[in-house]
Amino acid sequence: MTATAWNLPDGFSEGDRLPEQISAVAQRFNREYEGKSFDLPEEVEAMPVFQDWAAGTLQAKIASPFWEIAQPKKNQHCLDLGCGLSFLVYPWRDWQALFHGQDISSVACDALKARGPQLNSKLFKGIKKGPAHLLDYDDLKFDLVLATGVSCYYSLAYWRSVITAVKGVLKPDGLFVFDVLDPDAPLADNWSILETYMGVEVTDYALADWQALVRETGGKVVKQTSNDLFRLLKVKF
Repeated sequence: MTATAWNLPDGFSEGDRLPEQISAVAQRFNREYEGKSFDLPEEVEAMPVFQDWAAGTLQAKIASPFWEIAQPKKNQHCLDLGCGLSFLVYPWRDWQALFHGQDISSVACDALKARGPQLNSKLFKGIKKGPAHLLDYDDLKFDLVLATGVSCYYSLAYWRSVITAVKGVLKPDGLFVFDVLDPDAPLADNWSILETYMGVEVTDYALADWQALVRETGGKVVKQTSNDLFRLLKVKF
């Protein structure tokens, strides 16, 4: 994905590193979804966090269970930003909620386009390829917008533009649920090192900075939970 493939948010210019960051994150996840290996130093591969990643057990430790604080409800329109393979993994059929996905990974988009309708053509409403600040959904308003495992790769300034975009597609009583990296969490340091060697930089803002950003954009954190890496925030505007 190049800088000319989409419009930059207000306050950003072609000289900013945002296009590089988005491209790097897309490449990192394309590689993982394709099952390709990463060329890592021996000392990184010796780290327990890498061993968990290689064994496929890391995701269970760091995934943010958004449904525990905002479970999608029957017939609700839900937008999952940075969705990855969410529709194929989480129990959307049990929830009977209408899934709309958006991701910058071409591999994830292709996989969901191919398998989503086969899994449940009624609930799967499609997936768009694009960054989280560009939400082109016309007059469709969502009951719930999700973004887990996304904000940790970007600046507060960029996430401000994402929140602004999300507010534009939410219903008046809708919720935005997203997670942020907790710099004091048990896995934070080693996971950040692993991600760096996988080709992406991780941001480590204080939780107070994220909470201040929510307030500045007119939101209120109404509930939050934590795991070994992320703090999950439920925001109402």
